Amino acid sequence: MNKKLGYAIAIVAFAGFIGCTSNALTHKSQLSLVSDDEVLSTASSQYKQFLSTNKVISTSSGSKDAAAVTRVSNRIIAAVKKYYTDIGQPEQLNNYAWEVNTVVSNEANAWCMPGGKIVVYTGLLPITQNDAALAVVVGHEVTHALANHGKQRMNQQLLEQLGGQALSVALANKPQQTQQVFASAYGLGMQYGVTLPFGRQDEYEADKYGLIFTALAGYDPHEAINFWNRMQNANSGKAQPEFLSTHPSDANRIAQLQSMMDETVAKYYKPQR
Repeated sequence: MNKKLGYAIAIVAFAGFIGCTSNALTHKSQLSLVSDDEVLSTASSQYKQFLSTNKVISTSSGSKDAAAVTRVSNRIIAAVKKYYTDIGQPEQLNNYAWEVNTVVSNEANAWCMPGGKIVVYTGLLPITQNDAALAVVVGHEVTHALANHGKQRMNQQLLEQLGGQALSVALANKPQQTQQVFASAYGLGMQYGVTLPFGRQDEYEADKYGLIFTALAGYDPHEAINFWNRMQNANSGKAQPEFLSTHPSDANRIAQLQSMMDETVAKYYKPQR
């Protein structure tokens, strides 16, 4: 039997045993091997550990980079809260203890862990270049957390590597291996092109809602196109062909963003004065 097909069958069978939940943002049915409480607790611990081993710059230091990351992230957070209020599900964010940090690194990257734990690397800022483009990235990463993309990947890895053990059991029996599963699921310490945290459909989904949150925050969503053009140029000669990667190519991502731009602007964009 094809290995991937075997995993898929195992996941479907196991899902029937433990049940599924519906995600409030995407309305998709999702495997619930890992409880939200377990994920939030592990995320908080991993986040603190990450910050303790990396150079964090704060707004109080007078850093313009940190000020920009905090300013933009706070507006995206406000937009997310508005969106969930508008769809009548503000309680979905009750367990979110939002936190924003800027980390000194040459890597052009950003991520958001469960519970709203955001990190932006300084190496990303020369490519974003402005608040609107930074909002596109932060909105995208926040969507990954809201849509439980990392949690679903972690469910899959627990099934594949630990035989479907619940997270609480795995933490007790194999704490180091479980931490590695968590790090891999959320892309912590992973190198682009080696282990990628999210699949193409997850990326397109994050693009879609990230664009909506950017517009709701009062930033021009058209800047997403400019940003990904700059990212494409920065990745020139480095990125793998799309069929070798779980990520969509920059060109395909740009085309997808273009296709949803007019509707997003008309429905959500009101420039802040």
